[in-house]
Amino acid sequence: MIHVTKALARRWLEALLHVNDTPERTAAAFALGCFIGFSPFLGLHTVIALTIAFIFDLNRVAALLGVYSNLPWIIGGYYVFTTMLGAAITQVRLPPDFEHRLVALFQLSLRSNEFWNQLATLLRPLLMPYMVGSLIGCTIIGAVAYPIALAFVRRRRGLPMITHHGPPRHPGESRSSP
Repeated sequence: MIHVTKALARRWLEALLHVNDTPERTAAAFALGCFIGFSPFLGLHTVIALTIAFIFDLNRVAALLGVYSNLPWIIGGYYVFTTMLGAAITQVRLPPDFEHRLVALFQLSLRSNEFWNQLATLLRPLLMPYMVGSLIGCTIIGAVAYPIALAFVRRRRGLPMITHHGPPRHPGESRSSP
């Protein structure tokens, strides 16, 4: 299984690195995917990323790689942490009996309407902290992902690490030229 995952990741990386897009656009697509992948819109990440990548004609593979960087073994911890952050910011406190009600909830059948109604009632106060915390988290992750992806793509393509400050220079023009 791990061999298949490595082979799949390698193929995706090769597709990502052998496109005609500039490294900046490829990195932007990846950062956008990371932003969306860690956003609070669970279940819609792929559709949102592909839609935005299509609208802005960004690399869809890079956007999907960013979305799928929110791996199953980190997703739970990430959303718990960002919801706690959001709760601290919005000053929302859990009811004192939250843990007891959560444990009691799982005495019910997952197939019953009562389970889902009680779950919605229990989690409703956490909706705003979840949204606020997740949006802060995905913004930070997207902002960090761009320069890392840009450096990675440039290094893999053998391009120099150049940062442009102002309009591009013409060949033969010195740095000190106005």
